Amino acid sequence: MSEGADDDGGAGAAARSPGGSPGGDGFAPSALGTREHWDAVYERELQTFQEYGDTGEIWFGEESMTRLIRWMQKHKIPLDASVLDIGTGNGVFLVELAKFGFSNITGIDYSPSAIQLSGNIIEKEGLSNIKLKVEDFLNPSTKLSGFHVCIDKGTFDAISLNPDNAIEKRKQYVKSLSRVLKVKGFFLITSCNWTKEELLNEFSEGFELFEELRTPRFSFGGRSGNSVAALVFQKTLLYSELFHPVSCKRDICCVFSTCQLGNQGLCSGLRLTTHTLWCTMPSQLACFLPQWC
Repeated sequence: MSEGADDDGGAGAAARSPGGSPGGDGFAPSALGTREHWDAVYERELQTFQEYGDTGEIWFGEESMTRLIRWMQKHKIPLDASVLDIGTGNGVFLVELAKFGFSNITGIDYSPSAIQLSGNIIEKEGLSNIKLKVEDFLNPSTKLSGFHVCIDKGTFDAISLNPDNAIEKRKQYVKSLSRVLKVKGFFLITSCNWTKEELLNEFSEGFELFEELRTPRFSFGGRSGNSVAALVFQKTLLYSELFHPVSCKRDICCVFSTCQLGNQGLCSGLRLTTHTLWCTMPSQLACFLPQWC
């Protein structure tokens, strides 16, 4: 869903409804937010590729891909880190990641034609270490999880234009992202419809801003601004995610906050973090263990 636009301006840029803002569903509904539109787009692009070998355009241009890969290299993201491209479209960004040595990359799109096009392009490039899946990110399969890095170039923009309850779909997007991304994992988003401040509001629950990436600036009428916003978020741990019930088969410790331990012997064998341990003495007690133990 995410590929198919021009250089950093982004063909998916949407008009705001009068007096509106994204947080108040101020985008005018558009066909760009519908599955039918993207199915038709990628059916045409697939046919074009099969006839002429043209891979199609790149949403936000080649510089947008270089910007993200440069950030990953700067922060020494391991080449075997699991990377998810949300709304991969024609899969060109996956090809670039593979060429830079990333070996555990997955592209998803809800359009089967997009995934078929991506597969054809990847095959033409002679690459075999890229996974492709037909997935609706608003309703992802249970197998889609555990990623160190998730990347979005235009998919959140498109969802924001959906004529059918875009506000709820944006909320579901954030929930899906929280589910598939590891704690402390990174989310890299490039948007032509949202400002930095608006994106901070949209991803305020469960994510914190890690870095703002430099993007092209423009000046018009004495005012200047960025043509796109490119942000890096890091997933935090929500309180609701911190503990889950388990049945204690033996004396066990439950992690809560800073790092003090009442009885080291009771907790042998547990992988601990820098958090306080509260030890429960009775066996067969319903405890709460953190997800990372």
